[in-house]
Parts: sequence; structure tokens; C-alpha cells
Amino acid sequence: MEPLSKDAKANPSATANLFSRVFFCWLNPLFRIGYKRKLEEDDMYKVLPEDGSERLGEQLQRYWDHEVQKAAKELRDPSLSKVIIKCYWKSYAVLGIFTLIEEVIKVVQPVFLGKLIQYFENYNPNNTEALNVAFGYAAGISMSSIGLALLHHLYFYHVQRSGMKIRVAMCHMIYKKALCLSSTAMGQTTTGQIVNLLSNDVNRFDEVTIFLHFLWVGPLQAGAVIGLLWYEIGPSCLAGMAVLMFLMPLQTLFGRLFSSFRSKTAAFTDSRIRTMNEVVSGIRIIKMYAWEKSFSTLVNEVRRKEISKIMKSSYLRGLNMASFFVASKIIVFITFLVYVMLGNVISAGRVFVAVSLYSAVRLTVTLFFPSAVEKVSEAKISVRRIKKFLLLDEIMKHSSGQPVQPTEEPMVEVQDLICYWDKTLDAPTLQNLSFTVKSEQLLAVIGPVGAGKSSLLSSILGELPQEKGVVKVKGNLTYVCQQPWVFPGTIRSNILFGKELNQQKYERVLKACALKRDMELLPDGDLTVIGDRGATLSGGQKARVNLARAVYQDADIYLLDDPLSAVDAEVGRHLFEQCICGLLRKKPRILVTHQLQYLKAAHQILVLKEGQAVAQGTYTELQRSGLDFTLLLKKEEEDEAPEPAPGVPCRVSRSRTLSQTSVQSHASSVHSAKDGADQLPVEPVQPIVEETRSTGTIGISLYLKYFRAGANILVLLTLILLNLLAQVDSCVIDRASEQERFNVTNYQNQTQQLDLNLYLGVYGGLTVATIIFGFLRSLLFFNVLVNSAQTLHNRMFTSILRTPVRFFDINPVGRILNRFSKDIGQLDSMLPWTFVDFIQVFLQILGVIAVAASVIPWILIPVIPLLIVFLVLRRYFLQTSRDIKRLESTTRSPVFSHLSSSLQGLWTIRAFKAEQRFQQTFDAHQDLHSEAWFLFLTTSRWFAVRLDGICAIFVSITAFACLLLRDDLEAGAVGLALSYAVTLMGMFQWGVRQSAEVENMMTSVERVVEYTELESEAPWETEKKPPPDWPRHGNITFDQVNFAYNSDGPVVLKSMNAVFRSKEKVGIVGRTGAGKSSLISALFRLAEPEGTILIDGMKTSEIGLHDLRQKMSIIPQDPVLFTGTMRKNLDPFNQHTDEDLWNVLDEVQLKAVVEELPNKMETELAESGSNFSVGQRQLVCLARAILRKNCILIIDEATANVDPRTDELIQKTIRAKFKECTVLTIAHRLNTIIDSDRILVLDAGRIHEYDEPYVLLQIQDGLLYKMVQQMGKAEAASLLQTAKMVTICPCHSLLWAVGVLCSSASDCLVV
Repeated sequence: MEPLSKDAKANPSATANLFSRVFFCWLNPLFRIGYKRKLEEDDMYKVLPEDGSERLGEQLQRYWDHEVQKAAKELRDPSLSKVIIKCYWKSYAVLGIFTLIEEVIKVVQPVFLGKLIQYFENYNPNNTEALNVAFGYAAGISMSSIGLALLHHLYFYHVQRSGMKIRVAMCHMIYKKALCLSSTAMGQTTTGQIVNLLSNDVNRFDEVTIFLHFLWVGPLQAGAVIGLLWYEIGPSCLAGMAVLMFLMPLQTLFGRLFSSFRSKTAAFTDSRIRTMNEVVSGIRIIKMYAWEKSFSTLVNEVRRKEISKIMKSSYLRGLNMASFFVASKIIVFITFLVYVMLGNVISAGRVFVAVSLYSAVRLTVTLFFPSAVEKVSEAKISVRRIKKFLLLDEIMKHSSGQPVQPTEEPMVEVQDLICYWDKTLDAPTLQNLSFTVKSEQLLAVIGPVGAGKSSLLSSILGELPQEKGVVKVKGNLTYVCQQPWVFPGTIRSNILFGKELNQQKYERVLKACALKRDMELLPDGDLTVIGDRGATLSGGQKARVNLARAVYQDADIYLLDDPLSAVDAEVGRHLFEQCICGLLRKKPRILVTHQLQYLKAAHQILVLKEGQAVAQGTYTELQRSGLDFTLLLKKEEEDEAPEPAPGVPCRVSRSRTLSQTSVQSHASSVHSAKDGADQLPVEPVQPIVEETRSTGTIGISLYLKYFRAGANILVLLTLILLNLLAQVDSCVIDRASEQERFNVTNYQNQTQQLDLNLYLGVYGGLTVATIIFGFLRSLLFFNVLVNSAQTLHNRMFTSILRTPVRFFDINPVGRILNRFSKDIGQLDSMLPWTFVDFIQVFLQILGVIAVAASVIPWILIPVIPLLIVFLVLRRYFLQTSRDIKRLESTTRSPVFSHLSSSLQGLWTIRAFKAEQRFQQTFDAHQDLHSEAWFLFLTTSRWFAVRLDGICAIFVSITAFACLLLRDDLEAGAVGLALSYAVTLMGMFQWGVRQSAEVENMMTSVERVVEYTELESEAPWETEKKPPPDWPRHGNITFDQVNFAYNSDGPVVLKSMNAVFRSKEKVGIVGRTGAGKSSLISALFRLAEPEGTILIDGMKTSEIGLHDLRQKMSIIPQDPVLFTGTMRKNLDPFNQHTDEDLWNVLDEVQLKAVVEELPNKMETELAESGSNFSVGQRQLVCLARAILRKNCILIIDEATANVDPRTDELIQKTIRAKFKECTVLTIAHRLNTIIDSDRILVLDAGRIHEYDEPYVLLQIQDGLLYKMVQQMGKAEAASLLQTAKMVTICPCHSLLWAVGVLCSSASDCLVV
């Protein structure tokens, strides 16, 4: 793991003085930088020590461990909520005091206001004492405004920070747990689910801490307000409070409902992200099979269900917001209706105090309190999901590898071992195995697919718990997994894996693993950065890097799981001689292999079948006993039970191991050769591109795209109209009540009983209209915005499916998933809410200013410059804030990438005991994200304090100005001016902040829109359709074909001319990186080739991609299965009958395996099909090819991961099933292609030789001849004999049909 090489600047908030902390002045230098240029990661400040991921995580972990132990003693379930409360209650409780003081001020401020208005009502120019008291009240108003401004933001900053702390600690614990999950537990969760816990569930902690204190402050404040109102207007205040009290439980109910929708949504989101993970990982296969539509339907179906739940919860939110918006109108109307009906006379002071008190409590009771209930119930669901994950089974660490004393020698001893992946099955995975491996010994383990070879290694590693028997390991282990695992980073960091660099040792390892030449040819040597899943390396290189990592560790004991299958014969021999029997010769080694030519070198051989040892001993012993290995592996396997893949119980739920997600291969392969072999040209590795970050402001065009995605012009116009109607209505009510207050104040002596009924009627009517319009606009608004999220998601997904494969080679999976999880999450929930809120507040501000100006025109004088200052400040703030928000998004991706790559390499990480180091890297990624998040919190507070500060000054000026102009003012006007100044103060800064927040959140829309506009490959269908029975013959012609993976990339196939005749079987060979896989990419048009490729005379470039790809079958190098039923995996479009499917499973020898599954063909497979061994997955791919009944079949090293017996079985099936087809086979094993009609030898992207095998073997300086000679004398002679028979044997074509291969002339006569 790369240390995150970045010297962050020291965090100035740690050393800032009190003034600077209160006003966030320590951020000024950052704003200056942000205004001048785009902010980079280096500009961010170091995380404060108390916010560090490791410190927080370990602290919470201690509490959790303690709780788990205590709960076990008390026989109850451990409670995660308890743990969180215990860990954080002290620091969080202190913040409650801030809230209390703030809410007290909010209640006291209207009292000062009322007293000031009373002075004007009883105005007496000669009373100086009253004037002095009035100045005192004005000072009170001014002080309380300033106090509110400061307290509020300090409080918010601290609660958000405590939310961040809980989130970071949780993520640390989730990752730590993921590193020690047992195989059974891995079957109960998926990568998608863990990513969702880290991306969505933990965010609830950020939200819940903000509102939690209002659960107790709300009721207290409501009580205080009732008291004061009673004092002001008597019992009629109860009418208004009744409305409030009615709203409270109603909104609490909404909150409850909301959380039930939330938990349903989360399940759909999990499932969608899991599918997305598979689509992105297996995109190559999906494109070659032309299955995009099937997956598109799958994802759209899940998304449709998810959106229907989101839509319901958004409607609830809409109702909640609308009720908040209309509450004040209803409350004031009802209160004063009752007040007047009781025969009281309204006075300005009373009205303004009542209105101000209501507005103070309204915010708490109708917004903060319900939000608290809603967030708490959401957080409870997240806590429940996280707790369920944290309680999954962990791997039992048996003392794998006791340290060796200097006198002892390392060894592995196994006695009478019996193991089960799954206890529900009768047959154990391994039974009665016994052997001992000491220093300088090599134990070779062989056996057919599913015999338990990988399971044997996993039991030694401690991944597979032993039922009975003893596994003794002296010395520390290291392990090379079957499917090579590399993590994002440099090649060097992949090999060193945390060890110090020792140059000599490093060179020796590179040489032994045949990587020396590759390193010289790579642009940056071993410092070349490889992407997610090693996308930029060829399959062979990944296998060698994987081996080199283990060799460099210099452990005592080596467990090697088939490391030679992914490399060609020459490199394989080099690795065996120089590395396994060279550098490692002094160590105990257990090698699982299918390469029988190496068995002679083994000290012991263990032959497994169905988990039992059918033979054991040295090569000569086994030969003497008359046992022919090859026969043993070839024997018909009628009744063989499947061995679940390593780490996989094949239990009823078909549990899974780590998603050994298809490792993208040969995207750009690189030549490998032994030292001193001839110089080979190289194809460069594709670099991983930096994640794009937009710059500058969010343009109006983006807002238009966003809205147009959700609705057509007509709906948008209706929406605008509804908004205007609701606001105009509201303004008319305000204006009427102000006028009324004026009249009441000015002419208290005249009876106005006559107008009262008319007035109350009109006022009531307007109030009802406001309510209706308010609710309608809220619901329509949410509908449009959620529809936008749906449309944009579908567009992004379609765009991802249509983009060329290269995009996936240069963008890590985590980065693409980040947009589908986090950014779409923002569009689904947070953005619509913030947007609606902003529009409502914005319209209210306009309304307030309009009403105020119509009553007191002079209030506009200070408002205009204030507005200008606000807008300038907003612009200055957004320059920096937008960049920080974008940084926050991009620093989040590595957290997810690191998690998913760790889950793939879990066994390797545990075998190397590197958990601690991976945990530290995860913490480093988290800290980097926290740096951005911390700045995001503090910069928004910096902005808000300044806005509120300006407003507080405005309120103070207004209060004192009223007193200075006391001779010309009426009490009503003073009341209006002051209550509006106070209202505006809250609203103005909230409106400006929400507008900034909307713009920040629009970066998510921007990121999604960016992915909706990716470059697209050629159309799937075109006007020109091939005839239905095309291709009938399967003639393929390459005419002057050049091929590169991208327009500015190197040419990998150079002026290639070749003809593959109808029904011909052609073998394609070449060293690693010669262009074998590129030939297939050109044929399938994974990138557009130059020149002409004809199939049965039709240019492939003129027809649609689906028409082309559906007509060719491929058995790929990396077998990919998808989550879903076995049936869906074989036939996603339901084009075949059950009978067809069973027959094809029978032909590939999988029928018995599938029949054993609980629901047979309808059994859901584990993630990436990992409950089958690699060989079994390969057979499923063969079954797919047989079902397609195409005239052209391409086999891409499909038998690299299977034993020779299964390999022969596959070859046999292919010969029988595809005798009428053109078959192109790429292979490392020469014996699989030596009996082809012709062999094409590629070298550095050019055709080196192309003829019948026997003819080529006569050319002594030919490449094929050299390759055959490297196999050893006996093997070479056998291959030559086979080639000769193929050439001279008159029954060759007959043999192909029967599936029998002559190995001598006499055999030929028998046929």
C-alpha cells in the first residue's frame, strides 16, 4: 500500500486564539488561495489529532468489545446504540448547554421587542426615564441578535464535528470487521452491502447529531412560550398552541413512516449497487455476449422499486415542509380570531410579541423536533444494519505458524484432517488427509476440478475450520492465490507489500519471477502505477507479480495455488526451475498444480479426488504402483461431487467467499521473457487517469438539464405558477394583517365591529388558499426533482453500458461506483429537500421585503446595500466552497476502492498478516477525506457567522434608528420594522446559505451528467442487418488490419492478413503479450480496428455491434458468473427450454453439481458465482457457448485453470459440438492446440508463421518449434507425433467428430 504521500499543512484551528475560533478567522488564508486558483489536496489542513480515524475507531472499538463481552455474560444481544452513547455522551451533552442558551435568547428577544413597542404606544416626548429604559431594550435586542449569531454557529460546528467523529469511528470498525470475516460470514454479506454501509448508512450519524438536542429543548421552549403568551394575550394563546401541538405528533408520525421507507430503500440500494459492481467488473464479458439489454432491464427494475419508495418518502418530506411553511399563517389567524371573538382589543405590542414568539417556537417545534424524530428513527435503522454486520462470524485464528526456534526446522504436519465448508452436506470437503512437509521438500497436490486442492491450502491457512484431525504449522506461512490479486498502487509496492526494499534481494526475486524484462520495458519501470484489479497488466504478469510478492516476503513455508496456469510454457518452466525449485528450494513448499510435466521434481505427490487422498508418494513409487497420473486425472468423473470453491460453503444459501471478481485481463498485455531471451517489443501499460474535477461556477445550463430531466416544459411552467400563487397569497395575508394592526393601533377608539366579519372572512379564505397552494407546490416540486434523479441515473447507466471497454480499464471500479452510490444518493434525497427549501425561503424573503416596503418604504434603504454585500460575500465564499465540495467527493473514492480491493485479496492479506497495515492505509484514506469534510464544515460556518453578523448589525441599527427617529414613527411601524428585521435576519442568511448549499450539491448532478455524456461505441443495431442465417460458413478474413485500444495508443496488431476457412480449427499461440487477446478484441470490435475484417464476405464494421457479437461465441479467459439464478446465467433472455439447459449441463459434466443445489437451476448464485471453483465456472462459460449454437467459436485460454482431465473433457465436448464450426483457440498449453488444422503463431502483433502444425515443427528456427522444445524431450516427442498423425492420418476430420485423438499410428488403424 502506498503511504499517502502528502505533507498536509498543520491545522491552524489548533493554535488559533479565541476570537479567531469564534469567527473562524483562521480560514481567511484558505479563502484567499481559493479565490485566486483551484484548490488542490495539498492545500487542505491536517486532521486534528482528536479527529484521526485510528484514534476514534479504536476508542469506539474498545467500548464495543466490552459491550459484546458483557452481553454474552448477561445472555442478551449487544447494543450498538448503548456503545455510541457511552462513548460520546459527555462531549455531546456539553453542547446541549449552547442549545439551551440559544433557545432562551430566542424567547427573550420578542419580550424586549414588545417592551420597545409599548414605549411607542405610550409615547411621551417629555419622559426621559422611559426613553432610557427603551434604549436598554434596544440594546437588549441588539445584544441578543449578536449572541444568537455567534452561539448558533459555534453550536452547529461542534455538533457536526461530533457527527463526523462517530461516522469516522464507525467506518474504521466496519473495515476492521471486514478484514476478519469468516467464509460463512462472507456468504451473508456482499461487497455492495459493505460499500453501502460505508457510503450511506454511516452518514445518518452526521445528520442525527445536529437535531438530537431539540428532542428535549423543543418541549421546554414550547412551555416557556406558552407562559409568556399567556401573560401577553391570555387564554387565547392556547388556540395557537393547539395547532402547534397538533402538528407535532403529525410530523412525528411522518418521521416514523419516513424511516420505514428508508429501510426498504436501503435494501434496494444495496441490491442495485451490488449489480452495478458486477456489471462494471464483468463489462468485457457482457459486451462480448451482447447482454447489455438484459442487465439494463435488471438494474432498471431494481431502480424502479427503489425510486417508488424514494418518491413516497419525498412526498412525506413535501408535506412536512409545506406544513412548516403554512403553520405560521394558520397559528396567527386562529390565535387572533379567538382573541377578538373573546371581545379583546388588539394592540400592536401584543400582536408583534405574539407573532415573534410563535415564529421563535415554530422553527423548533415544526422543523427541528420532527427532524430529530425522523433522523433518530433513521439512525436506529442504520445502527441496526451496522450492528448486524459487526456481529457476523469472524475467522478463528488458529496459531497458523508458530515462530520457529533457531534449532528447529519449519514444517507442516497434517494428521487425519476432516473439514467441512458446509456442515449440512453429508460428504466432508476434505477427509482423512495426512502428510508432512519439511524443509527442502516440495509436495505437489494434483487432482480433477473440485477435488479439494484449494480447500486443503485454506485449511492450512486457517480459513477452513477443521472438524477433526491436526494441522501443525511451524514457521510463518505465505500464500499465492489461484486468481492473482493486485491492489491499486505501483508494481513495486505490490511486490514489497510493506517490507523494506533490499535492492539485491529485490533484483533476485524479479529475475526468478521473470519480471526483470517487463520492468525494463514499462514506462516507469517498477514504479508504474497499476489500476484497480491490475486492469493494466496482462493475466500472466499479474500471476508473476502475485508470486513475486510471496517470494519477497521470505517466509518459512510456501503455499502455492496453481501459480503456473496463467503463463505460457516457457515462462512456466522458468518460474518452476528458477523460483519454486530455485530461490525457494530450501523451504517447505506445497504446490497445487495441473502441469503434470513438473511432477518428477516433487519430493512427494498427493493425488486428491472428492476430498480424499487416492494416492500418495514419490513419483517413482506412484509409477511402480502402476498408477498413471494422467489417467487418474482423465478418468470419467460421473459421480464427482463439486468441491465448493475455496472459502465457500455450498450450503443452502450457497454462501460465498470473497468475490474473486473477474480480473480484467489482457487489456494491455506486456511481454515477458526469460533473461537473455530475444528482445521483444512491448505494449505500454495503460495509466490510471486522475479523477476529473470540474472547475468554476455551476452554469445555468446544468440547472436546465437537471429540471428538464424531471419534467417537460408544461409541468415546469405549472410549478412556477404554483410557487408564485402560494407566495402572492401569503404576501396578501401579511399585508392585510399589517394594515389591520396599523388600523387597530391608530384608531383604537372607533368601533370596527362592522368590518371585522368581512375581514375575518377574507383573511380566512386567503389562509385556506395559501395552505392548498403551499401543499400542491411542495408535492409537485418533489415529484419533478425525484423524477430527475431517476432519469439521470438511467441515462448514466445507459451511457456506461455504451462506452467502449477502455473507459473501464483506466477508471477504477470504486470511482464508477462512487457516482452510482454517493452522487445518486444525493440526487435522490438531500438535493430535492435543499432545493425546495431554498426556493421557499427565497420567495418568502421577496415577500417579506415587498410587504415591508409597502408599509415603510425607508426599510429598503439599508436592505439594498445589505443585499449587495451578501451577494459579493456569497460569490467569494463559493469560489472556495465549490472546490472543497469537489475535493470531498474525489477523496471519498479511494476509501471505497481500498475497501473493495481489500475484500478481493482478503485471504492474501490474512496469510501475509498485513491486516494492520491495510487498516492503517484505510485510516489514512479516511483522514484525507476528513480533511476535506472538516474544511467543508468550517467554511460553511465561516460564511454563516459573517452573514448573521451583518444581519445582527442591521437589527441593532434599526432598533436604535427607531428610537432616534421616535418623533415621526407610529408604534405599528416600529413593530413592523423591527419584527421584519429580526425575521429577515434569520431568513436572509439561511436563504443565502441554502443557495450556496444547492450549488455545492449540484456538483453531484454535474458528476452524474458528466457520465451521461461519455464517448459511445458504435451503435448496437444499424440500418444494415445481416441475413438471419448469417454467418452460414464461418469464413473469417483479416485484410490489412491494424488495431489499437485507443486512438492515441500504440498499435498492437500490425498489418495483419489472415484467412480462417470455414469449419477450420485454428490454434493461436505466442508469448505473453504477442497480441493473442487483441486479435479477439479486434474481431469483437471492443475498439474499432483499421482495415477490413470480413465474416462470410460481410464487413463487420458495417453492421451493429449486437448483430456481430451475438453471432460469435466466446469462452473467455476469466470465467464470469453473475448474481442471479443458474438459469439466468446460462440464458438471460429465456430463449431456451429447461430440457436444453439440462442437456447442456450434462454435456459439460455439471449436471450432477447443479442437481445437488437446493433449488437446482433456480438457486441464487453467490456474488460473482464464487460458490463454484474456477474450473467449474469455466465449464458454465462452455455451456453458454454450446447453447448459442453459433457458427464461430473463440476460446481464449479457457482451460488455464483446469486440470488436464477437465481440459481434455472440454476439448472433447468442443470437438463433438462444434465440428461444423470455425474454432479459434488461444492456448498456453500446446497439447490443446497441437491437433488443430492450422496454427497461427503471433509475435509482437505480427503473424510470424501460419501453417499446419507438422509443417511448422519442421522449421527448426521457427517459434513453434522452439516452444515445443521447451516442454522437455518426452513431451516434445509426443507433441510431434500427434502433429504428424494429424497430418498423415486420413481420418483426421472423422477424429474431430468422434472426439478421439490418435496418439499413435496403430490407434489410427483401430478407428
